[in-house]
Amino acid sequence: MSDLDELPVVTDASKEYLNPRQLLDYRAEREACLDWLLTFGKKPDEAKGYALGTIKTGAYRMDRFYRFVWEDEGGYTANVTHEHADAWMKHLARGNSGAAHKRNCQKSIKRLFKWRQHEHGLGEWTPDITFAADSSTNPRDYLTREERASVREAALEYGSVPNYDGLAPAERDRWKQYLAQRFEKPKSEVTPDDWDRANGWKVPSLVWTSLDAGLRPIEVERSTVGWVDTDNAVLRIPKEESSKNRDHWVVGLTSRTAQALDNWLEERETYPEYDDTDAIWLTRKSNPYGTATLAYLLRQLCDIAGIDTTHRKMSWYAIRHSVGTYMTREEDLAATQAQLRHKSPETTMKYDQVPVEDRQDALDRMG
Repeated sequence: MSDLDELPVVTDASKEYLNPRQLLDYRAEREACLDWLLTFGKKPDEAKGYALGTIKTGAYRMDRFYRFVWEDEGGYTANVTHEHADAWMKHLARGNSGAAHKRNCQKSIKRLFKWRQHEHGLGEWTPDITFAADSSTNPRDYLTREERASVREAALEYGSVPNYDGLAPAERDRWKQYLAQRFEKPKSEVTPDDWDRANGWKVPSLVWTSLDAGLRPIEVERSTVGWVDTDNAVLRIPKEESSKNRDHWVVGLTSRTAQALDNWLEERETYPEYDDTDAIWLTRKSNPYGTATLAYLLRQLCDIAGIDTTHRKMSWYAIRHSVGTYMTREEDLAATQAQLRHKSPETTMKYDQVPVEDRQDALDRMG
């Protein structure tokens, strides 16, 4: 499978707009652009491309830009221009979407015109308007101390099933049907081993390690068995895999998490899908965990824990930001910088603040 197979080369919205010949032309245009961005886009002279995840999200924004042009021009064209790009920026500026979305759209269109510049000789695009970054220094939404404990316990409950030997025949049959659907196998092939797997240590070890180490989604995806040192209760992350950093990192874990990892690594050896990979964790589909999968997992854990996520942006980063917030309170910024693997101390400074619950307590004491 090529990287292009994982990208939205032609979205359903564009398929509905185009006739068969236009669709073929547009697909060829998109494949050429996306392939170049993956191979050369970041540093063309060094043949260094952008990460697949970066281009995947950007591909949707570029597609939306093309459709804006078609709507504006009254028909299909692959010949998008700087004037089209400036018109879309003005359209975005008038809209109600957030500044981050507008900036990300602009970045994506800059990459599109970078390709057109290198491959078609079009001049560099300098936008007429730019979108200011959010000036807030606050970290994004994070789990409170109580929520961290609840999520940690919810990970033990997640996906668990009753003990096989303790079930009556009718109950066991119902659980066999559930496990057949969960593991995508015929009901007749469900065995007591599937009960053990449902109650295994994969999810607890993943969640607990993230609660300790504040793993970014990309670090969950890249993590390998070689990172784990349970004897010393640490992760040893090499600089090649440490997102946004130049140095090796040694990240502390609790003894509880180290034991969960030990349990999982022993269990992991029994599953054939891990035979040809060093990845610590794979999804049910035998794929690495990604941003969306992890966000879904966190929402499920919050549901189990009874945590209300209404009006909260509960991405996997909520776990990371909780580590930064409370590590700073318990230790100092230097400890937080090391634990979260920040290259720049300025990045860690956003955690140098008193959480809202402490400020509310102070107001009560002030009368």
